[in-house]
Amino acid sequence: MLKSKPVCKQWFFTKKIHENLYQITENRYWEWNRSNIWLIKGQTQDLLIDTGLGVSSLRHHIASLIDKPLLAIATHVHFDHAGGLYEFDRRAIHEAEAKALRTGNNVTALCNPESGWVKEEHFEELPFPGFTVTQYRLQATEPTMILQGGDVLDLGNRAFEVLHLPGHSPGCIALFDRKDRVLFSGDVVYDGDLLDDLPGSSIPEYLQTYDRLKKLSIETVYPGHYTIFGKHRLHRIIEDYLELRRKPGCPHS
Repeated sequence: MLKSKPVCKQWFFTKKIHENLYQITENRYWEWNRSNIWLIKGQTQDLLIDTGLGVSSLRHHIASLIDKPLLAIATHVHFDHAGGLYEFDRRAIHEAEAKALRTGNNVTALCNPESGWVKEEHFEELPFPGFTVTQYRLQATEPTMILQGGDVLDLGNRAFEVLHLPGHSPGCIALFDRKDRVLFSGDVVYDGDLLDDLPGSSIPEYLQTYDRLKKLSIETVYPGHYTIFGKHRLHRIIEDYLELRRKPGCPHS
């Protein structure tokens, strides 16, 4: 039973990727649904891409790394990405999922009990004493910034374009640095089983998203799950998905 598990001493783990990029993970949570949280240090502001489950204070964990205004972004409203957004003063999400965040829509966030996405066995240790999955919910919070495709987030020394790339969910976004050819992809693309049959998913939109994505000049992908990968793996993932979903009898655009 979950209640017999120990309480973890440290919920978040931080890995420095390079001078201005940190990867933060919740290592006591199920690895197959554990999101990558990315902290990008900019010249005039810092950027936090996704916020994890929200069961422990991410804001407190990264406090020593923050020395300028911080914008926290959810690449989409699913609980493993937007759960901790409520902690931050500046909160952004795409307009297609702003209402779900504002109202704490647990069905859209996939954390209602009926969805089966949040289970006791997914927690190796407890994030805090008395934690139970039956009480877990997406905490409603008002976005302070509504994102749309084409928006540019300026960090002073670099800029990220917001790409609206639906398919996994209606409001899925990625952040693209055209100069450095870097993509922070959220759940748009990652090196694992791509989920396109969730409530709100759309295979025809996913196909359009991948047709668009393969035309971009991308060298490195920092995904919402699993490992960092490069352009060759990215194009293999895209082509495999397009081939699979465009077989006879499958939905297509």
